[in-house]
Amino acid sequence: MDTRKPLDLPAVSLMLMLCLIWSMQQIALKATAADFSPVLQIALRSGVGALLVVTLMAMRRERLTVAEGVWKVGCLAGALFALEFLLVGEAVRHTSAGHVVVFLYTAPVFAALGLHWKLPNERLAPLQWFGVGLAFVGIAVAFMRGADKGGEFSGVLWGDFLALLGGAAWGSTTVLIRTTRLSSLPATQTLLYQLLTGFALLLPVALLTGHTTFNPTPLVWLSLGFQSLVVSFASFLLWFSLLRRYLASRLGVLSFLTPLFGVALGAWLLAEPIEPGFVTGAVMALCGIVLVSGYGWISTIIKRGDSTSRR
Repeated sequence: MDTRKPLDLPAVSLMLMLCLIWSMQQIALKATAADFSPVLQIALRSGVGALLVVTLMAMRRERLTVAEGVWKVGCLAGALFALEFLLVGEAVRHTSAGHVVVFLYTAPVFAALGLHWKLPNERLAPLQWFGVGLAFVGIAVAFMRGADKGGEFSGVLWGDFLALLGGAAWGSTTVLIRTTRLSSLPATQTLLYQLLTGFALLLPVALLTGHTTFNPTPLVWLSLGFQSLVVSFASFLLWFSLLRRYLASRLGVLSFLTPLFGVALGAWLLAEPIEPGFVTGAVMALCGIVLVSGYGWISTIIKRGDSTSRR
């Protein structure tokens, strides 16, 4: 029996805080890109986050599970994690932070398609398929905004595409975790596999590609501290904690406030333009994603409405 409960005021408050934190990570990367290479920053934040998780596990006397090949799957999840943030790091160099966060949050659509193929109990319902179609139409509309200047494949459009690939990598990570023994590991261990592998892969990539800019300004140190302590460590552990207590479908719907916060904060803090065409496509995509991820919640509302009307 599922003992997780519907959302209450503390859960909604914590989710709003998490959405704000997650939207700010792209803003921080973009704001410091000239002084701190995004890929290098993500590598270092992963390393610091891994150290914090190791410290927490040591305090709990928790050991990392490596038996029966779990470490191989864990490293694969970490490689997908590294790929996701390598794409994000490159994307913020070409497009706005608001665009990156919107395209990155297409991940649930890719995850839903993968789980539909891998798990019989995760088959998509007709309303979810409609949501998938709506999301991809919205993505196409948002991309058309980037290609309206003489039809050229502009730098902004390239950044948008990289962010979309980042969303696909994130969705693939979700499928891998849900369909392997990683799903039974404590959240700290799954997170540690991702952070350690991400650090081990992203740091050499940053060094080999020359993405090593580091000008230690106060803003740079603030960004690294925020990314390491708040994003990579505290926010992810809080998210996993909420998933253990509350219904995932309700939390998932609230998480889609993150792209909205990202666009708004990008316009406010970084003076990023908000193009009407992009907003139209983004709203369509997000509505489609809500239909896919929030199907259980939507179905419950519809059933309640039907039962009420029959009384």
